[in-house]
Amino acid sequence: MSGRAQPSRRFERQVRFAPLGPDGQARLEEARVLLVGCGALGGILAQTLTRSGVGLLVLVDRDIVEESNLPRQVLFEDRHARSGTLKVEAAHQTLERIGGPTRFECHAEHLDPDNVGELAEDCDLILDGTDNLGTRYLLNDYCVERGVPWIYGGVVGSGGLALPILPGIGPCLRCLFPEPPPTGSLPTCDTAGVLLPAVAAVASLQAGHAVRLLARDPAEAPAPPAPLVEIDIWSGEARSLRVARHAACPCCVERDFPHLHEAPGRRATILCGRNAVQVRGRKPAPDLGRVALALEGVADSLRFAGPILRFTVGEITLTLFRDGRALVEGTDEIDRALALYDRYVGS
Repeated sequence: MSGRAQPSRRFERQVRFAPLGPDGQARLEEARVLLVGCGALGGILAQTLTRSGVGLLVLVDRDIVEESNLPRQVLFEDRHARSGTLKVEAAHQTLERIGGPTRFECHAEHLDPDNVGELAEDCDLILDGTDNLGTRYLLNDYCVERGVPWIYGGVVGSGGLALPILPGIGPCLRCLFPEPPPTGSLPTCDTAGVLLPAVAAVASLQAGHAVRLLARDPAEAPAPPAPLVEIDIWSGEARSLRVARHAACPCCVERDFPHLHEAPGRRATILCGRNAVQVRGRKPAPDLGRVALALEGVADSLRFAGPILRFTVGEITLTLFRDGRALVEGTDEIDRALALYDRYVGS
């Protein structure tokens, strides 16, 4: 073996898997991974990589835990939903109890062009645990521009897809889907539902690719890109498809990165399966204490707990974060959500 320390007995079973071995395990324990999203896919990915011994896991999620998350998001419990805990905080609590060498950085933020470079700094791999196409196209632009591998995963209903994207070696996301499809043209977890076994199957594929990539000896020639895998746990069917780089891909061939270098864009995003809209506040972020005081006597109910201010007006619940973001629940209309934000938080 090289000059690295021998892995502990904790990992002796996986070290016995010859393609990994002691050297591969040592590389895992030195790896830095950015995981975007700590919910359904992200929870299984985080747990698997922590138990595998990845050195640093950077967790990014913008959301709070809700009761409807519990059937498929394995890092969360009733107590997290009752208290509206930040997903990154709840995930960190659960993952810390596993023990082992993994360290964690937690960021309760919305990933956007302004912060992706800072959050992904020095990471060896980025994992997609998100639930929206906009973030995936941003990750694709960033990773192709910087040459960082990332692993796409998506689930809806009883099936899903997984594809490792290796810039300069294989296809990128825009080789498959050059442009995001029109809003409402694809099924979502809101319209088609989603099952935990489907989430687990796709996340396991992603995690397997992650361990293989992180454990690979950098002196060896890279393996051919893995295929796109589609799996359906209800029918029991699976298929794989070798995807080639598109000769006229606007991203990995033409080097056009509009999702990364876009001008400040829309302030709001409809959230999958939530009857909710996320609003990105303008800078500087509001003072939560002052907002809470101003809402006394206005809000039907109000809870202010450190990094979160949560209040209800009529059928609308608004959760405001320290960075100025807000979740507006009770509507999927962007214009209405923006109007409510501006009315109760300020424009």
